[in-house]
Amino acid sequence: MARPRKPLLSRERIVGAASALVDAEGLDAVSTRRLAAELGVSGPSLYNHFRNKDEILDAVADAVSAKVDLSMFDESDPRDWRTALHDWAVSYRAALTEHPNVVPVLARGPGRRPAGLKVADAVFGAMVRAGWPAARATHIGALMRYFITGSALGSFAGGFVDDETAYDPSDYPHLGQAHLLAERQEKIDEGAFETGLRALLDGLTAQYEAGRRAKRAERARASPADGS
Repeated sequence: MARPRKPLLSRERIVGAASALVDAEGLDAVSTRRLAAELGVSGPSLYNHFRNKDEILDAVADAVSAKVDLSMFDESDPRDWRTALHDWAVSYRAALTEHPNVVPVLARGPGRRPAGLKVADAVFGAMVRAGWPAARATHIGALMRYFITGSALGSFAGGFVDDETAYDPSDYPHLGQAHLLAERQEKIDEGAFETGLRALLDGLTAQYEAGRRAKRAERARASPADGS
Protein backbone atom coordinates (compact mmCIF):
# COMPACT_ATOMS: atom_id res chain seq x y z
CA MET A 1 0.00 0.00 0.00
CA ALA A 2 1.44 3.35 -1.06
CA ARG A 3 2.44 5.75 1.71
CA PRO A 4 0.63 9.10 1.87
CA ARG A 5 2.60 11.89 0.24
CA LYS A 6 2.15 14.20 3.24
CA PRO A 7 2.37 13.38 6.96
CA LEU A 8 -1.00 12.85 8.61
CA LEU A 9 -2.46 15.94 10.17
CA SER A 10 -2.10 16.12 13.95
CA ARG A 11 -2.44 18.64 16.75
CA GLU A 12 1.35 18.78 16.95
CA ARG A 13 1.71 19.68 13.25
CA ILE A 14 -0.98 22.35 13.51
CA VAL A 15 0.57 23.89 16.63
CA GLY A 16 4.02 23.82 15.04
CA ALA A 17 2.81 25.61 11.92
CA ALA A 18 0.82 28.14 13.94
CA SER A 19 3.77 28.80 16.23
CA ALA A 20 6.03 29.46 13.25
CA LEU A 21 3.49 31.92 11.84
CA VAL A 22 3.11 33.73 15.16
CA ASP A 23 6.88 34.00 15.58
CA ALA A 24 7.38 35.30 12.05
CA GLU A 25 4.34 37.52 11.52
CA GLY A 26 2.40 37.91 14.77
CA LEU A 27 -0.93 36.70 16.12
CA ASP A 28 -3.00 38.28 13.34
CA ALA A 29 -1.26 36.11 10.74
CA VAL A 30 -2.93 32.99 12.09
CA SER A 31 -6.16 31.90 10.45
CA THR A 32 -7.55 28.48 9.68
CA ARG A 33 -7.32 29.22 5.96
CA ARG A 34 -3.67 30.29 6.22
CA LEU A 35 -2.77 27.29 8.38
CA ALA A 36 -4.48 24.88 6.03
CA ALA A 37 -2.48 26.31 3.13
CA GLU A 38 0.76 26.05 5.10
CA LEU A 39 0.00 22.44 5.97
CA GLY A 40 -1.27 21.49 2.54
CA VAL A 41 -4.68 20.36 3.76
CA SER A 42 -8.26 21.50 3.46
CA GLY A 43 -9.47 24.08 5.96
CA PRO A 44 -12.24 21.93 7.49
CA SER A 45 -9.73 19.21 8.39
CA LEU A 46 -8.31 21.50 11.10
CA TYR A 47 -11.63 21.34 12.92
CA ASN A 48 -11.05 17.68 13.65
CA HIS A 49 -8.39 18.88 16.12
CA PHE A 50 -9.37 22.44 17.12
CA ARG A 51 -12.75 24.16 17.22
CA ASN A 52 -11.46 27.58 16.23
CA LYS A 53 -8.50 29.93 15.94
CA ASP A 54 -8.58 30.82 19.64
CA GLU A 55 -8.07 27.17 20.60
CA ILE A 56 -5.09 26.99 18.25
CA LEU A 57 -3.52 30.10 19.78
CA ASP A 58 -4.15 28.69 23.26
CA ALA A 59 -2.25 25.56 22.24
CA VAL A 60 0.62 27.65 20.85
CA ALA A 61 0.80 29.58 24.13
CA ASP A 62 0.69 26.38 26.14
CA ALA A 63 3.57 24.94 24.14
CA VAL A 64 5.64 27.92 25.29
CA SER A 65 4.57 27.39 28.92
CA ALA A 66 5.67 23.77 28.63
CA LYS A 67 9.25 24.97 28.03
CA VAL A 68 9.46 26.67 31.43
CA ASP A 69 11.61 24.87 34.00
CA LEU A 70 9.61 23.91 37.10
CA SER A 71 12.16 21.61 38.74
CA MET A 72 12.95 24.19 41.42
CA PHE A 73 9.45 23.74 42.83
CA ASP A 74 9.79 19.99 43.37
CA GLU A 75 9.52 19.04 47.03
CA SER A 76 12.87 17.25 46.75
CA ASP A 77 14.66 20.32 45.35
CA PRO A 78 16.89 21.99 47.98
CA ARG A 79 16.38 25.56 46.77
CA ASP A 80 14.54 27.88 49.16
CA TRP A 81 11.41 29.71 48.02
CA ARG A 82 13.26 32.91 47.07
CA THR A 83 15.88 31.12 44.96
CA ALA A 84 13.18 28.97 43.39
CA LEU A 85 11.17 32.04 42.37
CA HIS A 86 14.26 33.69 40.93
CA ASP A 87 15.33 30.68 38.88
CA TRP A 88 11.80 30.07 37.65
CA ALA A 89 11.39 33.72 36.65
CA VAL A 90 14.61 33.59 34.62
CA SER A 91 13.48 30.40 32.87
CA TYR A 92 10.00 31.79 32.22
CA ARG A 93 11.32 35.03 30.76
CA ALA A 94 13.77 33.12 28.55
CA ALA A 95 10.90 31.09 27.11
CA LEU A 96 8.86 34.21 26.47
CA THR A 97 11.66 36.18 24.86
CA GLU A 98 12.05 33.37 22.32
CA HIS A 99 8.39 33.81 21.35
CA PRO A 100 7.48 37.44 22.16
CA ASN A 101 4.51 37.60 19.80
CA VAL A 102 2.55 35.07 21.84
CA VAL A 103 3.01 36.93 25.14
CA PRO A 104 -0.37 38.75 24.91
CA VAL A 105 -2.10 35.35 24.91
CA LEU A 106 -0.06 34.14 27.88
CA ALA A 107 -0.69 37.38 29.74
CA ARG A 108 -4.40 36.61 29.85
CA GLY A 109 -3.71 33.73 32.23
CA PRO A 110 -3.70 29.93 31.94
CA GLY A 111 -7.45 29.44 31.45
CA ARG A 112 -7.78 25.72 30.71
CA ARG A 113 -4.31 25.27 29.25
CA PRO A 114 -2.64 22.22 30.89
CA ALA A 115 0.98 23.45 30.88
CA GLY A 116 -0.05 26.90 32.08
CA LEU A 117 -2.07 25.37 34.90
CA LYS A 118 0.92 23.23 35.90
CA VAL A 119 2.99 26.40 36.20
CA ALA A 120 0.36 28.07 38.39
CA ASP A 121 -0.03 24.94 40.52
CA ALA A 122 3.73 24.55 41.01
CA VAL A 123 4.25 28.17 42.09
CA PHE A 124 1.28 28.22 44.45
CA GLY A 125 2.12 24.86 46.00
CA ALA A 126 5.75 25.79 46.61
CA MET A 127 4.85 29.09 48.24
CA VAL A 128 2.33 27.45 50.60
CA ARG A 129 4.87 24.76 51.53
CA ALA A 130 7.36 27.53 52.30
CA GLY A 131 4.96 29.00 54.85
CA TRP A 132 3.18 31.73 52.91
CA PRO A 133 -0.57 32.01 53.63
CA ALA A 134 -2.67 30.75 50.73
CA ALA A 135 -4.00 34.23 49.91
CA ARG A 136 -0.50 35.70 49.83
CA ALA A 137 0.76 32.76 47.73
CA THR A 138 -1.94 33.62 45.20
CA HIS A 139 -0.79 37.26 45.20
CA ILE A 140 2.80 36.17 44.63
CA GLY A 141 1.85 34.03 41.65
CA ALA A 142 -0.09 36.95 40.13
CA LEU A 143 2.68 39.44 40.88
CA MET A 144 5.33 37.27 39.25
CA ARG A 145 3.20 36.75 36.15
CA TYR A 146 2.62 40.50 35.83
CA PHE A 147 6.32 41.21 36.14
CA ILE A 148 7.60 38.46 33.85
CA THR A 149 5.08 38.84 31.04
CA GLY A 150 5.38 42.62 31.25
CA SER A 151 9.13 42.40 30.83
CA ALA A 152 8.70 40.25 27.73
CA LEU A 153 6.04 42.39 26.03
CA GLY A 154 8.60 44.82 24.70
CA SER A 155 12.15 46.10 24.95
CA PHE A 156 12.90 49.29 26.87
CA ALA A 157 16.23 49.79 25.12
CA GLY A 158 14.76 48.86 21.75
CA GLY A 159 12.27 51.69 22.12
CA PHE A 160 14.98 54.26 21.34
CA VAL A 161 16.39 54.97 17.89
CA ASP A 162 20.10 54.96 17.12
CA ASP A 163 19.98 58.47 15.63
CA GLU A 164 21.80 60.95 17.85
CA THR A 165 19.93 63.88 16.30
CA ALA A 166 16.63 62.53 17.64
CA TYR A 167 17.58 63.62 21.14
CA ASP A 168 18.28 67.32 21.00
CA PRO A 169 19.83 68.31 24.36
CA SER A 170 17.79 71.51 24.38
CA ASP A 171 14.66 69.35 24.52
CA TYR A 172 15.99 66.27 26.33
CA PRO A 173 18.95 67.35 28.46
CA HIS A 174 19.31 63.94 30.10
CA LEU A 175 19.10 61.75 26.98
CA GLY A 176 22.47 62.54 25.46
CA GLN A 177 23.38 58.83 25.31
CA ALA A 178 19.92 57.50 24.44
CA HIS A 179 20.91 56.78 20.85
CA LEU A 180 23.30 54.11 22.17
CA LEU A 181 20.61 52.12 23.97
CA ALA A 182 19.31 50.19 20.96
CA GLU A 183 22.68 48.63 20.15
CA ARG A 184 22.98 47.47 23.76
CA GLN A 185 19.42 46.23 23.93
CA GLU A 186 19.97 42.70 25.23
CA LYS A 187 22.38 43.71 27.99
CA ILE A 188 20.21 46.62 29.15
CA ASP A 189 16.95 44.66 29.11
CA GLU A 190 18.47 41.72 30.98
CA GLY A 191 20.01 44.09 33.52
CA ALA A 192 16.68 45.83 34.04
CA PHE A 193 14.93 42.49 34.52
CA GLU A 194 17.45 41.29 37.10
CA THR A 195 17.32 44.62 38.93
CA GLY A 196 13.55 44.51 39.12
CA LEU A 197 13.50 40.84 40.07
CA ARG A 198 15.95 41.37 42.93
CA ALA A 199 13.94 44.35 44.20
CA LEU A 200 10.73 42.35 44.02
CA LEU A 201 12.26 39.38 45.86
CA ASP A 202 13.83 41.67 48.46
CA GLY A 203 10.40 43.09 49.19
CA LEU A 204 8.83 39.64 49.46
CA THR A 205 11.65 38.47 51.71
CA ALA A 206 11.07 41.41 54.04
CA GLN A 207 7.36 40.54 54.22
CA TYR A 208 8.15 36.87 54.80
CA GLU A 209 10.55 37.58 57.66
CA ALA A 210 8.12 40.06 59.22
CA GLY A 211 5.40 37.43 59.11
CA ARG A 212 7.63 34.87 60.78
CA ARG A 213 8.57 37.30 63.53
CA ALA A 214 4.91 38.07 64.13
CA LYS A 215 4.09 34.37 64.41
CA ARG A 216 6.92 33.80 66.88
CA ALA A 217 5.72 36.71 69.00
CA GLU A 218 2.15 35.39 68.89
CA ARG A 219 3.28 31.92 70.02
CA ALA A 220 5.31 33.47 72.82
CA ARG A 221 2.27 35.40 74.06
CA ALA A 222 0.11 32.27 73.87
CA SER A 223 2.67 30.17 75.80
CA PRO A 224 4.04 32.25 78.69
CA ALA A 225 7.04 30.92 80.57
CA ASP A 226 6.33 28.68 83.59
CA GLY A 227 5.81 30.61 86.79
CA SER A 228 4.83 33.86 85.12
